[in-house]
Amino acid sequence: MPQPKSKPLLWTRDEFILAFNLYLKIEYKKINDQNPDVIKLANLINRSPGSISIRLANFASVDPYHQQRGAGGLQNGGNQVQQIWNEFFNNKEELIFLSEQILAQKENTSIENKYEDILFDIKNLKGQDIIRAVKTRVNQSVFRQMVLSNYNNKCAITGIDIPELLLASHIIPWSKNEEHRLNPENGICFSALYDKAFDTGLIGINTNHEIIFSDTIKKKKESEFYNKYFTSLENQKIIVAQKYSPRKEFLEYHLDTIFNKQITV
Repeated sequence: MPQPKSKPLLWTRDEFILAFNLYLKIEYKKINDQNPDVIKLANLINRSPGSISIRLANFASVDPYHQQRGAGGLQNGGNQVQQIWNEFFNNKEELIFLSEQILAQKENTSIENKYEDILFDIKNLKGQDIIRAVKTRVNQSVFRQMVLSNYNNKCAITGIDIPELLLASHIIPWSKNEEHRLNPENGICFSALYDKAFDTGLIGINTNHEIIFSDTIKKKKESEFYNKYFTSLENQKIIVAQKYSPRKEFLEYHLDTIFNKQITV
């Protein structure tokens, strides 16, 4: 007699967390069972790519962004999907780092080995200092992945799509607001030049998402570099974010406290 098919094993909490980790890093339009990142996670946890895609869509169903635009994804993910989302909302730093620890374990490595390229210079730290430093560096790396994905891996000003040239710029600086350090609404993808210009207040983004220039930059209008790198940008809108637009209050903070505060020369 044919044996009855066994029911698929229930998803564990760790598997939900890993699916959420991927949800944060992946472009919404690329949630499908052919995506290499989906396939990679499926292989790591012995699930089908289709089941991973379903879980990603479940997370979309509880994502306020998708709820607001009426494209909520699959809504049959159960309470655990909502619970994971709530954990992220209430304590992003802890859940993101935990998800990276679980992922490293599934990849048969340690978090220190996986992120060796960004942790090499803190090896002499001890005790709580190294624990805090590792968590900060790893979380910053995940924040970068979230922000780059949110802008389709392109500079929001120039459209440059070479990852090595892209940075996740905080609108409210990392050191100024612990609550929103890892909030993707507090990040914009810029290439290095414009990241530095934004970070130092030489340029700003107004609440209409238009690029505005400080007095310092405007004084350089006759220079060759201004014509080459800035002339065409004033009042231009930045690229529209895929999911999380820069929050108005964050932009206002930058305009009030950072933009145009340079010492004029």
